[in-house]
Amino acid sequence: MINQSYRQFSSGLQAFVYRLNGQWYKPAMQVFMAIIIAHWAEHLFQAFQVYILHWPRKQALGALGLLYPWLVHSEWLHYGHALFMLVGLAVLRPSMVGKARVWWNISFGLQFWHHIEHALLLGQALTHKNLFNSPVPTSVLQSWGVPRIELHLFYNTIVFVPMVIALFYHRFPPTDQRQISA
Repeated sequence: MINQSYRQFSSGLQAFVYRLNGQWYKPAMQVFMAIIIAHWAEHLFQAFQVYILHWPRKQALGALGLLYPWLVHSEWLHYGHALFMLVGLAVLRPSMVGKARVWWNISFGLQFWHHIEHALLLGQALTHKNLFNSPVPTSVLQSWGVPRIELHLFYNTIVFVPMVIALFYHRFPPTDQRQISA
């Protein structure tokens, strides 16, 4: 009974991923990228609040944080987005071939680490036991003195850049790759 349910679930999941990389590819990628770009905009707005408007860091919450400050302080929101990106990169990976796949894999690997950092932050928030004797939940790179706002901009940049390169190669494959994939 359990094996049959698992097989049905697995079969349904495979069919869903197949559709996301086939007939639903364009809208799936558009939704994925729209969410990522909105997330980017939040972090850029937060940096704008700190560096241009000179707001104190605790008050620089981005646009979403101005409306829902409790939500932005939630590690669940940050972990959920990190997980969403990781799953999105994994699910849309079959569409990438050649150089696009190489760059997509780089983005996936970097996002995997970013996800681990958010898992550590969430774990600390849930257990109220912070790493490195810190008074607040702290990620590994934060423990080396990298401020959180800048660290998030760094992580989002190193994940986003190879993703954009992958999408470029996906849209405009090198000439030798076009012959192979045709």
